[in-house]
Amino acid sequence: MSKVEETDKQKILIQQQIDEGLKELFRLVYEIDNPQLMEDFFRCLFTPAELTDMAKRWLLVKEIDKGTTQREIAKKYRLSLCKITRGSKELKKDYSAFRRLLDRI
Repeated sequence: MSKVEETDKQKILIQQQIDEGLKELFRLVYEIDNPQLMEDFFRCLFTPAELTDMAKRWLLVKEIDKGTTQREIAKKYRLSLCKITRGSKELKKDYSAFRRLLDRI
């Protein structure tokens, strides 16, 4: 096996491990029934900047749903129009996870 083939094989193996790790995280988060544990876990897993980014992304989805313009959202939360457009597209999809969660509020 050449070095290139070996490297490609390693990349595939690592990606499989990442995918399995993500599925495990999703399952574990789903099973958390304690809001404080969920918060503690997120604060351990993510940096303050990553948590802020996630919160802003959720806030932008709520703003889009309220009818706030993308430019207003960009100015208010200091977000790129690309992120806002992505959120808007996701919200418009059939069976959007965003829509399903917004409907729970």
